[in-house]
Amino acid sequence: MAVKLTTIGERSVRSEHPWIFADSIEKINKEGASGDVAIIFSRTKNKVIGVGLYDPDSPIRIKMLYHNGAVKLETEFFAKQINKAFELRIPLLATNTNSYRLLFGENDGFPGLIADVYNQVLVVKLYAAIWFPYLEIILKQLIEVSQVKTVVLRLSRSLQQMNNTYGLFEGQVIFGTLSNETIPFIEHGVNFSANVIKGHKTGYFLDHRDNRKRVGVLSKNKTVLDVFSYAGGFSVHALANQAKSVTSVDISKQALALAIENGKLNSFKGTHNTLAGDAFEILRELISKKQTFDLVVIDPPSFAKSKGEIAIAKKKYRQLAELGVQLTAMGGMLVLASCSSRIVADSFFQINKEVLDHQSRPYVLQNKTQHDVDHPISFKEGAYLKTGFYRFL
Repeated sequence: MAVKLTTIGERSVRSEHPWIFADSIEKINKEGASGDVAIIFSRTKNKVIGVGLYDPDSPIRIKMLYHNGAVKLETEFFAKQINKAFELRIPLLATNTNSYRLLFGENDGFPGLIADVYNQVLVVKLYAAIWFPYLEIILKQLIEVSQVKTVVLRLSRSLQQMNNTYGLFEGQVIFGTLSNETIPFIEHGVNFSANVIKGHKTGYFLDHRDNRKRVGVLSKNKTVLDVFSYAGGFSVHALANQAKSVTSVDISKQALALAIENGKLNSFKGTHNTLAGDAFEILRELISKKQTFDLVVIDPPSFAKSKGEIAIAKKKYRQLAELGVQLTAMGGMLVLASCSSRIVADSFFQINKEVLDHQSRPYVLQNKTQHDVDHPISFKEGAYLKTGFYRFL
């Protein structure tokens, strides 16, 4: 299908942005189906400036796959893109790690498609129906590059509700066999497990890997508080690095049980405590008991999933920073993180600065970090993770 865009839309394509919104489409020669190839022509010279896939079910009507000319969306094209992505991950795979994100959606040229490897299992999660017609070709290339033995398909909630999913379904094993849905894997020498059928996203959150390693190194002989711990990523790294004690806080008892099990996959001497409930309430209760910790990690879920939630999200980040300060011992470290893409890094770090400057204790911002190497960022909206390491003097 041939497409011409508004001036703003064309400017976006020329800047190699991966999204074309419906209101940026000026002319289209036919109404397309999901996954139809959309060829973008320039407004004046009628020259091809890019190729994408049409998505009638999304306000992001065209997901761009190629800029600055024309290309055929065939095996050779997808193989080249996947190999390019894999090469970026090679330094990570040189470490004692066998879990990684092979494809990070738009940032690797595959809008609405995630591919995560856990040991010998590849989990492909689709967020857009545009990929159903191309899945067989892409899977073949992913298997060849990653050398996995099993592939599990995960579908977003919106895709699960669609009438036509090409005979595919959520949690389907589409290549190889899966004798146990809980897969053991290694992250910088620390043992974990992920439920690739029922776990959040693809089973685990790989983006914080480098931050978890940092926390582990800082944890030896320390007391650690891990808030919004989920399956215990930070907690387990702390335990494996011989923390004196670790307290994991999460609203989900099921997640905390998984954190305990992940801890047991490693050798450690410290104690592992769990507290289930609302994190804000638990932190206030710990403060009322005058408890402090050498290392406090606060890594909440996304507070701003829509533009209308930005103000309340900023308020919550401020509250967590204030609570974290009170729970961090003299000479301790406070780690504050945000995974809300709508809260930009500068804004998040400014909130933390205002809170920490307002309290009387001297501190230094020791590190600012973003995504690990297997989560490359190719456009502004693709950046969501930011973490600050604050050392009290």
